[in-house]
Amino acid sequence: MYRGTYTLVGSELSMFTRKLEAQLAYQRIPHVWKYKGIGDGGGWEKRAGTRFIPLLETPDGWLLNDTIAIGPLLSERFREVAVLPDTPVQRAACFVIEDYLNHWFARHALHSRWIDLDNAINAGRYFGTNMLLQKSIDEDLTPEELEKVAGVGPMMRDSFGLGACDVQGAGPDQAEAVQSDFDTMMGLFKQHFAAHRFLLGDRACLADFALAGPAKAHFIQDPIPLGWLAEQDNEEMLRAFIDRLYAGHEPSRPYCPGDELPETLMPILEHAKSNYQPFARASIKAALRGEKTFDLDLGQGPFTARSMKRLNKARLHVRDEIQNLSLQGSPLERAGVLDLYEAEQL
Repeated sequence: MYRGTYTLVGSELSMFTRKLEAQLAYQRIPHVWKYKGIGDGGGWEKRAGTRFIPLLETPDGWLLNDTIAIGPLLSERFREVAVLPDTPVQRAACFVIEDYLNHWFARHALHSRWIDLDNAINAGRYFGTNMLLQKSIDEDLTPEELEKVAGVGPMMRDSFGLGACDVQGAGPDQAEAVQSDFDTMMGLFKQHFAAHRFLLGDRACLADFALAGPAKAHFIQDPIPLGWLAEQDNEEMLRAFIDRLYAGHEPSRPYCPGDELPETLMPILEHAKSNYQPFARASIKAALRGEKTFDLDLGQGPFTARSMKRLNKARLHVRDEIQNLSLQGSPLERAGVLDLYEAEQL
């Protein structure tokens, strides 16, 4: 790919668009926004072969999708600000945590956005600002523009949002469990960031962007999760993390020395092992059996979710990236977080 200005296609309320934006910002890659509109007036879906966002158009005209593929590509292309560690344990940890945050935070993000009608109406205003008006959510709207976007939230909630919550097993009956798990995760990140700027030390990796995506698109954007953050005094921590990331790379700041993992990262990995990984394993096995749903209890009561084949695609991506790394006897192996990724088939 040639150097030049990249075009980020998506929505400011999309966690994966914000994830990719965070990487572009941290690596200081020149880019501009293009908001994907209703009806795909720009022809993006036809060119990309998918309706999903984000898309990334390169200076030489490539149109890429899927952040798990784009992330390593940009890290390699802009090696002076690489965001994948070269050492085996940290590199594997980066991929494992990215997978966890990519898919487990979807439960909290979708539930907190769409279950509550008032929150959905608020989100709809900003979705409409991007999709209908082709404006940033940071811009003021005229009374006429506010009227134009007023119905977007209820429409999206009914046509997409509530169903997406059901897919994740995060319906109204799971409100207490979802918020409790969110609070637990934020507490773990707060403990970690009290000692480290980013997940693997003082330099960001791909997993940091997977945290920044839902944080910026959902958790500090929507009233419901913002309230959760305020209740536990976690808002300042999360905003400070995002600010550090978007400020860009500082060359003097490294990952932890000696391929070590921070001690405060281990409880985060344990949470992944105890929550996301059982969810992913059950979802993948059900999908491979041709079953549309599966039941699971992670300690806060049973729930039903839709099986998702894409979790296996993501799992195999991690497997491909880590299978040739020297991880025997590593903290990752001892913690058991590699088991999900070791088998070719579950």
